[in-house]
Amino acid sequence: MPCEITGPQVCLHKRYCTGLTIGFLVALVNQSLVSADIVNADKAMGRSRKYKIIFSPQKFYSCELVLEEEGIYGDVTCDEWAFYLLPLDDDLLSMELPEFFRDYFLEGDQRWISTIARALQLLNSLFGPFANTYGIGRCAKMVYEVWRELVEESEGDSHARRPEISHVFLMDRDVDYVTALCSQVVYEGLVDDTFRIKCGSVDFGPDVTSSDRSFKVLLNAQDKVFSEIRNEHFSNVFGFLSQKARNLQTQYDRRRGMDIKQMKNFVSQELKGLKQEHRLLSLHIGACESIMKKKTKQDFQELLKTEHSLLEGFDIRESTSYIEEHIDRQVSPSESLRLMCLLSVTENGLIPKDYRSLKTQYLQSYGPEHLLTFHNLKRIGLLTEQAPGETLTAVESKVSKLVTDRAAGKLTDAFNSLARKSNFRGISKKLGLIPRVDGEYNLKVPRDMAYVFSGAYIPLSCKIIEQVLERKGWLGLEEVVRLLNGNEFAPTEPVMEENPAWEAQRVILAVFLGGCTFSEISALRFLGKEKGYKFIFLTTAITSSARLMDAMLEAKV
Repeated sequence: MPCEITGPQVCLHKRYCTGLTIGFLVALVNQSLVSADIVNADKAMGRSRKYKIIFSPQKFYSCELVLEEEGIYGDVTCDEWAFYLLPLDDDLLSMELPEFFRDYFLEGDQRWISTIARALQLLNSLFGPFANTYGIGRCAKMVYEVWRELVEESEGDSHARRPEISHVFLMDRDVDYVTALCSQVVYEGLVDDTFRIKCGSVDFGPDVTSSDRSFKVLLNAQDKVFSEIRNEHFSNVFGFLSQKARNLQTQYDRRRGMDIKQMKNFVSQELKGLKQEHRLLSLHIGACESIMKKKTKQDFQELLKTEHSLLEGFDIRESTSYIEEHIDRQVSPSESLRLMCLLSVTENGLIPKDYRSLKTQYLQSYGPEHLLTFHNLKRIGLLTEQAPGETLTAVESKVSKLVTDRAAGKLTDAFNSLARKSNFRGISKKLGLIPRVDGEYNLKVPRDMAYVFSGAYIPLSCKIIEQVLERKGWLGLEEVVRLLNGNEFAPTEPVMEENPAWEAQRVILAVFLGGCTFSEISALRFLGKEKGYKFIFLTTAITSSARLMDAMLEAKV
């Protein structure tokens, strides 16, 4: 009998689905009820079968409870498929757990901690031992402790082996919300924001393909066109693609004047590759045009100007007015929330009158069903209200009595911006996150990681990694750590001595818990080129400002 699979289940191994033995090989995570319905339906029809449920990446106790409550626990055998890592590219590994951010940082659910620790232990067993492990964040520390226990249990497996990765850095997403909230301007980040990259591939619709068909394109280092522009600032991409088109045309034109033998070699060896490159080039040009149309429509430059003002701490009142206009025009519920969160995080919370005003306008514009979303954002620290009296000064109170209400409001804002204490502002100053350059920032020949945000801001997460690697620990970063609420850790073993003969000395595994953006990946790739490092990325999932907001939304938009 053939295997009968219905609904969302997937048969994982063909040999179990043929012959006399029938097995349901199902990759399920918390879908035990679905399995129970299938088994009970078969029992009601008198079918006698063998059932095997495979939970991936791990089996939870709650799943077994459901099977027991449904009365089928004795009818099935359960197992785990420890599928921890999905390689999306040569240097990018993902656990594909987009739910982790909400589960842990909002709900406090720690069920994935051991899964991440086991994934690290898998890499440790293959490429370790990892002696130099640094990290910051509560979740990172928990993962590290569970992982060290696993290492101790299997300590004999990796003795006397040369490590292929010298340093590991673990970081929580809530250490750096600012970077994730900023608009992405590197090509890969813009493609993700516009078309949503899923598991390393993207669907380009008719607006890109210039036909009535859609194409699924794998975006990785194997795409020769994409690999050269993925980390580039978007302003440089069109120039590169134009030059690439001219070069391709030159290679095609070589056919003219060829003899038969040369033509045969050209067709057999080069033509197929040129056609493939031409197709990819056409798709990426179409993608750029589609991105340009959408960004022009929403006045992307004005949006970036507002974001840069928030990052630098200038023109906060004008930026708040821009957000209010964004809400009133009902541009996008997710975008409006993102800007409010960026204002809140960079200013260490909104002053009470701004918080109440923006919240009221948002609920009136998009609906009261978003009330729970505000609760989620406040709980996670993305959109908070400053405590009353935090920014009020005696001088401000005296001045306010001497002027009209409207003028007093303006002076209030001015005094607030001076008196307000922001952790982001302090961290930014300590680490130099806002570059100071004379003249215009050169995006064609960038001087630092700030190019991923048009020269306005160096990603905090990437700067922390750079500083810890340079200092070989947290020494000298005590004030930054305090502003980031601590939970930092460093290796207890001695740090490896520099040995140029070991390539592993320059290989760093950067682990992001709660998601990593393509902007951060591009920034660290740039840092790697500048400093001679090779970065390998491991993340629970790829994230972006839109995904961050979607995880917090309670109302369906």
